[in-house]
Amino acid sequence: MQTVLIYLFWFLRIYYYLLIASILLTWIPEVTRTEFYRYLRKLTDPYLRVFRGLLVFGMVDLTPILGILLYQFALSQLATIINSL
Repeated sequence: MQTVLIYLFWFLRIYYYLLIASILLTWIPEVTRTEFYRYLRKLTDPYLRVFRGLLVFGMVDLTPILGILLYQFALSQLATIINSL
């Protein structure tokens, strides 16, 4: 059971870095037109779409920060569970 949780943790951790990459690449307009970016968005948008529009202040959308914080919290809780086994 612990081995399955460890693999799950690493899979979710890789997804965490994909989320960060997707968010950071939105600041570079040339990259957003590439096939790589479109594929990355297909992977990360289902999670980020849940939070879209919750924290918008004028032209600034802080929604991805909320999504990342909650995801990071969930990862840390999973790590705690794995370490307690």
